[in-house]
Amino acid sequence: MNQSLITAIGFSVIFIATSLGASLVFAFKRAFSERFNSVLIGAAAGIMLSAAIWSLIIPSLELTKGKSALSFLPVPFGLIAGSVFLHFTDKAVSVLSEGSGNTADRNAFIKSAKMFIAMTVHNIPEGLAVGFAFGSASMTGTAESYATALGLAIGIAIQNFPEGMAVAFPLKSAGKSNFASFSFGALSGAVEPVAAVVGYYLSFVLTACQPWFLSFAAGAMLFVVFDDLVPESKIKSLPHLGTWGAIIGFSVMMILDVALG
Repeated sequence: MNQSLITAIGFSVIFIATSLGASLVFAFKRAFSERFNSVLIGAAAGIMLSAAIWSLIIPSLELTKGKSALSFLPVPFGLIAGSVFLHFTDKAVSVLSEGSGNTADRNAFIKSAKMFIAMTVHNIPEGLAVGFAFGSASMTGTAESYATALGLAIGIAIQNFPEGMAVAFPLKSAGKSNFASFSFGALSGAVEPVAAVVGYYLSFVLTACQPWFLSFAAGAMLFVVFDDLVPESKIKSLPHLGTWGAIIGFSVMMILDVALG
């Protein structure tokens, strides 16, 4: 297969998978029940938490391991920076949404923006990783290196499917239409092929910054998980239902991350 075509497939499949995951909201015509909503939001929290740990934090630690006694510092600083970024994003979105309807609509808008931003930030380093892989393959020019890069892209794409769901379903639960929920979910993945192109051409320069990108994205995701999703998954009638959803979501995403490398 032509090397340019393989690269184009690798850059495209990571976005397509996110969109397919988000498109599942169209399979549900009615509003979710309170119990089902609790499970879904809990599962979204588990998926995002697992992705933050296995796809972002652990790889960023591995990239800095052994370089010096303080080489781990980009990771905690990146986590804090990502959390601070989402904190001020929350404040900014709250100000922008003032006067935009009743309290429920305003809260739904704030949540939509935060979920979208957090997952978008998370997808940037994943796209860069795909770009790095194909950039390396283009330099070596071997079929094996392109197969490895394509395998990485497919692995990330499979992980992106539940991530698209993790953005779209909580937004539907918050009252957004199917189309709006799908749009937010799909657009959160649109940044990946763009980041992949950037990574492809700037792989040598950006590799040194990758631990910061990864941990920053993890911090943004953790902020949304603990600030929004975990509290919202709790319902008085069955307070542990959302917790079980989170455990299931975390386990499924962990299996995908570990199995796909």
